Amino acid sequence: MLFGSVIVDVPTMQTNDPYTYEVPETLAAVIEVGMRVVVPFGRGGRTVQGFLVALTDEVPQEVLKLKMIQELVDVQPVLNRELLSLGEWVATTNFAFRVRVYQMMLPNVMRAKYVKTLQVLDWSKLMQEPEIAALFSDQAEIDFEVGKLDGTLLPKIQRLQRQRVLQIGYEVANRAKVRTLLAVKPIQTKAFYVEAQQALRATAKKQARMLTFLLTAPKTYQLVKTVIAENNLDYATIKQAVAKGWLEQAQVEAYRIPQLTTPIQSTTALTLTTAQTQVMQMLRQSLYKSQSETFLLSGVTGSGKTEIYLQAMEQTLIQGKTALMLVPEITLTPQMVRRVQGRFGAQVAVFHSGLSDGERYDEWRRIVRGEAKIVVGARSAVFAPLDKLGLIIIDEEHEATYKQDEHPTYHARDIAQWRADYHQATLLLGSATPSLESRARAQQGLYTLLSLPERATAQVLPPVEIVDMRDVIKAGGNEIFSDNLLTEIQARVAVGEQVVLLLNRRGYANYVTCRDCGTTPTCINCDLALTLHQSRQRLVCHYCGYHEAMPSRCLVCQSSRIRPYGTGTEKAEMLLSQYLPTLKIMRMDQDTTRKKGATDQLLERFGTGEADILLGTQMIAKGLDFPNVTLVGVLNADTTLNLPDYRASEKTFQLLTQVAGRAGRHAKAGQVIFQTFNPDHYAIKLAQNHDYEGFYQQEMALRQRWHYSPYYYTIQITVMHETTERAMKVAYDIATWLKPRLDPQAILLGPATGGVQRLKSKYRYQLLIKYKIGTQLFAALTQLMQASQRLQQDNINLLIDRDPTTFM
Repeated sequence: MLFGSVIVDVPTMQTNDPYTYEVPETLAAVIEVGMRVVVPFGRGGRTVQGFLVALTDEVPQEVLKLKMIQELVDVQPVLNRELLSLGEWVATTNFAFRVRVYQMMLPNVMRAKYVKTLQVLDWSKLMQEPEIAALFSDQAEIDFEVGKLDGTLLPKIQRLQRQRVLQIGYEVANRAKVRTLLAVKPIQTKAFYVEAQQALRATAKKQARMLTFLLTAPKTYQLVKTVIAENNLDYATIKQAVAKGWLEQAQVEAYRIPQLTTPIQSTTALTLTTAQTQVMQMLRQSLYKSQSETFLLSGVTGSGKTEIYLQAMEQTLIQGKTALMLVPEITLTPQMVRRVQGRFGAQVAVFHSGLSDGERYDEWRRIVRGEAKIVVGARSAVFAPLDKLGLIIIDEEHEATYKQDEHPTYHARDIAQWRADYHQATLLLGSATPSLESRARAQQGLYTLLSLPERATAQVLPPVEIVDMRDVIKAGGNEIFSDNLLTEIQARVAVGEQVVLLLNRRGYANYVTCRDCGTTPTCINCDLALTLHQSRQRLVCHYCGYHEAMPSRCLVCQSSRIRPYGTGTEKAEMLLSQYLPTLKIMRMDQDTTRKKGATDQLLERFGTGEADILLGTQMIAKGLDFPNVTLVGVLNADTTLNLPDYRASEKTFQLLTQVAGRAGRHAKAGQVIFQTFNPDHYAIKLAQNHDYEGFYQQEMALRQRWHYSPYYYTIQITVMHETTERAMKVAYDIATWLKPRLDPQAILLGPATGGVQRLKSKYRYQLLIKYKIGTQLFAALTQLMQASQRLQQDNINLLIDRDPTTFM
């Protein structure tokens, strides 16, 4: 007898403990660990889905009568043993449920409710299995439920799937399914086609071209549209050739490959500088040792980190291993994909949430099948099912976007470290401004520090001018564009150079206020002022998406004196057009890049010189490499400095340093201007001098004094409810319960309201725990995680966030 351990999906009562089920004899030969299964659960004949995490033939002693696994959802495992183990680790360390983690590892199309189908890839081979072929009749695709099939057919279906004769498809509310296209292949001998050619009438030009193609075509399926395009044919000629027995046609799978807006240019490896060569030697030694090792590559902006990444990937492929590369956000993915695909072509898969469900599903299958050897993507790509991982790269490793702020609240860097240890692979973290945590680990010897202190082009880092906006306003100047900045913009554009301007706030105005009664329209779901978007004449909440029309009169006093305050990218673009009307401006923020492919298209256009100025939010601060950009202006260097977060200074320094690095990266010298109301703040002064080490030393001293990371670990517990009284009471009850369960050196702060008390119609109360040893704490938080399910029945949400990156 065979028994399976199943992590079940019961929304009202999740658990990390597997349940034991008996495997029926009909499934014993085909069932494998990592498959999804359907099992009975509880009383009343209820069935649920689960993940099979173990198989054994040892009879469990503690159970008298076991229920049976009813059905296999999959013919092949959807999670390999590595990902099953990883999921258990993620759930344990992040106080989450395993089933949620496992579902997160799969494409959306496999997580949601779906209709499962069985599809024919090769009719000729299928006809050799009449029992299976009979299931299809004349259809290329049928609904497929393992539980409704004769169990003796499952091994044959499984074998045919491995041989790529059949495949499983998933249809989710008509959003995603396996894509098939019409294809043809030659089925006759060369002599047959020569004889047919000789018998043709002289006027049968298209058939003659068809036969010429068939004489040299391989006997494999080719897409009809490709055959037509490459041989100047049409569908009628294809149909004739099939009728005459020259060709066989079938529907074959065609991947939905994510496409960039313009063709990718192939590249070859560049000659490395002395510093790059030294770094590459260290990495090459690690890659060939097949031993887990973590490197922190600290290189100034423009020092050639990307070329290091590419050559490290090449070394990995030479060894027959695979590589994974993470970038911090979707907007940067097209640029990096262009670089990596330019070097490695079709071996590269793209994986991020910006893809359509169908594209993501197809890229996942390419990875599972071993057709893609390199994966490039954002945070979620860290779970890509690559086998034989030899190299994992995290570019801009300091970015907070690598941290998920919803359950399970994992950090991609931690997942990457686990996978590197599992595969005995090399982990390479790269940044011009490493996070304090990573830099401290390098100082302790946990990471090997690699350095690229100079730009690869031998250009010096651009000089930075600080403009004190307090003085500008006192002198009657403009609060958004100082004369210094406007003058320098004109000078640069006059000689054919380009400008990048950063304002890390989108929209037209931060808020609008009635000048008579002082009323400010706020979000109905959040305790936040609504942001004006002038082009749409809408007031928008950037947290929950609520929006309403811009009122013509105050809803309180009926005054018409409603005025906007503050500045976003939309307003900055309008004002800049007024000050410098002859210049071409391109705006890049979430509003202008919503459409798929818009980011890649905007950057391509800017790179070809269609605009003089690129104005945008933080998405333009990193990754951009345009030879003609010589001036970078930061309109308000204080935006991130005012966040209610102990990392505010670090985030400000990183953002300013990164955006300053966009200037003067190639032959033309660059210049940077920071506009600020805090010109003497150490984060701004040190960013002016590109002095990362100086910032690291000063900020570490403050963190040590305040008992914050990296000297202390932190856990944030957030309680959310529709009423402030209920949220507050539960938060205080948790604090009272936790205090005797903390280790002696732990520090408990709160409960207190968050930076924003109400978000998405929920009032929020937070507790912050700072600790060095978490033995007792972790056990208590695991109990709290289990109790959170009971709280949910009272509509109370609880979020346990390990090492949070934001405190809103």
